Amino acid sequence: MTADAIGGVWQYALQLAGDLVRTGWSVDLATLGPAPSPAHHAQAEAAGVTLIDTRLPLDWLATDAQAVSVAADAIAALAAARAVDVVQLNQPALAIADFAMPVVAVVHSCVASWWEAVEHGPLPADLAWQTELVARGLARADAIVCPTRAFAATVQRLYALPAPPLAIHNGRTLPAATGALYTRAFTAGRLWDRGKNIATLDRAAALLPLPFRAAGPARGPHGEHHKLHHLEPLGRISDAAIAAALSTRPIFASAACYEPFGLAVLEAALTGCALVLSDIPTFRELWDGVATFVAVDDAEGFAHAIAALAADTDRRLARGALARSRALAYAPEQTARAMAALFDRVTATGARAAA
Repeated sequence: MTADAIGGVWQYALQLAGDLVRTGWSVDLATLGPAPSPAHHAQAEAAGVTLIDTRLPLDWLATDAQAVSVAADAIAALAAARAVDVVQLNQPALAIADFAMPVVAVVHSCVASWWEAVEHGPLPADLAWQTELVARGLARADAIVCPTRAFAATVQRLYALPAPPLAIHNGRTLPAATGALYTRAFTAGRLWDRGKNIATLDRAAALLPLPFRAAGPARGPHGEHHKLHHLEPLGRISDAAIAAALSTRPIFASAACYEPFGLAVLEAALTGCALVLSDIPTFRELWDGVATFVAVDDAEGFAHAIAALAADTDRRLARGALARSRALAYAPEQTARAMAALFDRVTATGARAAA
C-alpha cells in the first residue's frame, strides 16, 4: 500500500493497514515524498505494519510526468521484490507502471476535480499532465475506489470511466468527549488549500462573539499561503492536540468547496461536536439530517448557524449526539472488510495476469 507522510492519506492508510493486519493480512506501507518522522515510524510499528520509506517523488509534488513515471516503475519493482499479492495505490497515477499483480487505485482527490470545484476554465498545462497520468492509471487499474458516491460520480464523469468507482467510506476510531463543554468554534485542515475555503470562515469569525480557532498549516508545499485576519491560527498541531481541542466539543465548521470525504469532519463528529458544513454533495451524502448546512461562500450564514448553536446548549449537545451516532456508522472495521473483500475479488479473477 502506498501513502505519504504529509496529511490525511497517512491517517487513512495507517488506519486501514492496521485493521487489515488485525484480520490476518500482512501489509507493507511504502511512503513517497518527504520522509516519515520518528512518530510515523512508531505508529506503523504499533500497528504491526512494515514501513518502507522510498523517498520517491510524490505525484502531486512532482515537477513533471517523467518523475512520476520513474516512481511508478520503482513501486512496481518493489511490489515484485516483496512478492505481494495485491497493490493498493493511494496515488492512482502510479498505476501507469507494469505491475505483476492486481492493482486497486484509491482516488482520495485529484487535480481535475479540485480545479473544477475551485477554479474556472481549462486546466493549465502545468497541471494537465497530472490529470493525463491519473487517467492512464485509472484505465489500467483492476479496481477503483472513492470515499463517497458523490465523488465517485465526479471521477467517472471527468475520466470517462465505463462505470463509477466503488464507493467505500473512510472510517476512524475516536472516543466521545466527556470533558467540560466550552463555547467556541473550531476548524481543521490544510488552511492554504483554496478548496478548503478558509476565507469564508475567516470572514464568519469576524461576525462572531466567541473564539474561533483554526488548526492546520497556512503555507503549502508550493508556497501557497492564506493569511488569517479573524480566525485564531493554531498552526500544524499533533493528532493529540487535535483530540484535546475536540474534547471540549467545539462547534466544528467546514466551508470547503472541495472535499471528497473530510476526515477532520469525521473526527469532530466522533467526539460529539455539532457540525456546520458547506452544502456540497459529499457532505450531504455523509451528514444529511445531522449537520447544519450553509452555502459555500455565505460567511454571514456560517456565523448565524454557529451563533445559534452556541446560544442553545441543549440543541448543540443534541446535534453533537446525532453527529456521533452517524459517525459511528463509518466504522474503520467496515472499511477494512470492504477493502479486503475487494482484494480477494481482484486476486481471484486474475485480471492483471490476463491483461
